[in-house]
Amino acid sequence: MNKSALRIAFAGTPDFAASHLEVLIKAGYNILGVFTQPDRPSGRGKHDKPSPVKTLALEANLPVFQPYSLKNRETQMQLEALNLDVLVVVAYGLILPKAVLDIPRYGCINVHASLLPRWRGAAPIERAILAGDEKTGITIMQMDAGLDTGDMLLSIATPIKKDDNSASLTARLTGIGQKALLNVLQQIQSETLSPCAQDDELSTYAAKLDKEEALIIWNRHAKEIQQQINAFYPRSPAYCFYKGQRLRIIMASTQNKALSSNSGTIDQVFQNGILVACQNSSLLIEKIQLPGKAEIEVKDFLNGRKDFFTPGTFFSSIAI
Repeated sequence: MNKSALRIAFAGTPDFAASHLEVLIKAGYNILGVFTQPDRPSGRGKHDKPSPVKTLALEANLPVFQPYSLKNRETQMQLEALNLDVLVVVAYGLILPKAVLDIPRYGCINVHASLLPRWRGAAPIERAILAGDEKTGITIMQMDAGLDTGDMLLSIATPIKKDDNSASLTARLTGIGQKALLNVLQQIQSETLSPCAQDDELSTYAAKLDKEEALIIWNRHAKEIQQQINAFYPRSPAYCFYKGQRLRIIMASTQNKALSSNSGTIDQVFQNGILVACQNSSLLIEKIQLPGKAEIEVKDFLNGRKDFFTPGTFFSSIAI
């Protein structure tokens, strides 16, 4: 079976999904339809904005479907009419009922950004960073009725670097996911898949991030705070308060040196960063963002406002 003979539909919504649709288009697969979530209000004007997947699909002249649910019979009949071999699902955001999972000849496969069964759920990349995991990866999974519980078709690991944030790790996982997806589709075509069941006892749940989790509590080890900063950037940057203003911490590095100051207190201000006391450790803040301002490296900020951050003052977890 050649690529054009495999009848595919794609379901996805954000940029991560669009990157996987793009690689299928470039590889010459026969994509009969693209499913993505309905346009959502966005920006200051709250005008309806198409998803990245929809934008790419229209540019490629692919049929686009935007149902609010896959549980209604009309949408299921649209899928049945495509006579699919496989439905590729990447960060779609809608539940696929069993009636949909059973439609394609080879079922539905999902590109998931973790090493399943670890971090099943909506925010696997962020949760892996937040937990201090040493590695993560991509799992291509045969979808079933559970939440990311289906048999694994292919897993590829990558280390989580000390300075990885959600943006850099997502970019790396995107490239891994694209290659893994093409590999699995080739296995489907050659009928050489080797599914592997997940061990449910090893599973963890990657709940959606809550903005309240982005608030920095300084009475913790600097490593934990750095992981928090990296996990929440760029979606909802970690923050605290300084001189009554909400201050976003964009980038920081862990210093193992323990300081005598109370947690959250500025110990020293260097040209390249602000050294802050944490629990048995310290954190060097290297990039910040003040309300209504752009992100800025501390060294550049200090060039214009060298007296704004002073030793002995402190960062707080409440607005005071």
